[in-house]
Amino acid sequence: MQETRLDIARIRAARQVIDPIFLDTPLYRCEALEPGLGCKVSIKLETANPVRSFKARGTEVVASRLAESGSQAVVCASAGNLGQALAWSGRGRGLDVTVVASRSAPAAKLDRIRALDARLELVDGDFDVARERAAAIARDRGIRLLEDSLDIETCEGAATIGLELLRTAPTFESGPLFESGPPFDTVLIALGGGALATGVGHVVKAAAPDVEVICVQPLGAPAMTHSWRLRRVVCTDSTDTIADGVAARRPIPAVLDDLLLVADDAVLVQETSITAGMRMLHDDAGLVVEPSAALGVAAVLEDRDRFAGRHVVTIVCGSNVDVDAYRSLFRAT
Repeated sequence: MQETRLDIARIRAARQVIDPIFLDTPLYRCEALEPGLGCKVSIKLETANPVRSFKARGTEVVASRLAESGSQAVVCASAGNLGQALAWSGRGRGLDVTVVASRSAPAAKLDRIRALDARLELVDGDFDVARERAAAIARDRGIRLLEDSLDIETCEGAATIGLELLRTAPTFESGPLFESGPPFDTVLIALGGGALATGVGHVVKAAAPDVEVICVQPLGAPAMTHSWRLRRVVCTDSTDTIADGVAARRPIPAVLDDLLLVADDAVLVQETSITAGMRMLHDDAGLVVEPSAALGVAAVLEDRDRFAGRHVVTIVCGSNVDVDAYRSLFRAT
């Protein structure tokens, strides 16, 4: 595999600074999902932690390094989950955390950021508007700007999920602990800014190159998928999806370069499939998930023939839902 920005040694080291509460999350075969999907399905569950998403794997690395360097403050833009994670990681290390988010972000996510003692600034507009405002705050205050997916710590923190998928953590150099490769042949990864996809994809392709890495994005927020397909950055004017956690319009060139090296495919799914995936995960797996976490299931629902006979792993990446919105989605289906 050609080199990405990521480094296996740093990924192994990241495990040493991430709070164990975020590590070694459940990985299990979910047979209850299989009749409806027509393939073997395993779940990597990244929601049973204090911030209910995978994002703290990256913010733990960032906050640890900031605390070691004596830095006192950090700002980020967030659709909600990164802000919660940074607030949690920063609070435990005495950092002054500012989060910029859209006013239209789910209220439950914004409330949780406030509860974790971060400063929260709301902007009119979407995530990319929030990203511009966070950059301005960093310049004005002379503090660290955390940019999800661009900052390598966020990718390498997420990449520790890949080590766990392959059961090689913490001694990755010893190689996968399977005589003939892992039992699964496909990994389905939600695609937004790209930290999760490039992180997990890097580890999987380095250790098990025959496993297919498929990134999944909503049809209403297709910028990174279009960019991957055309091998150049493609921006969109707007997004229109319930999957707020992956609704970005402007891919980061360096992240796209990494994605081009580790992703075998990038697919777009419809909103109805995302909602159906959420319902399946609730009814058959007993999981309450946010729309972004159902993208992998949605991809199988839209192309059962492609996945028939396979063993897929889907990363359930977040469960920060607005209860009223969650219930209304189910009432509408």
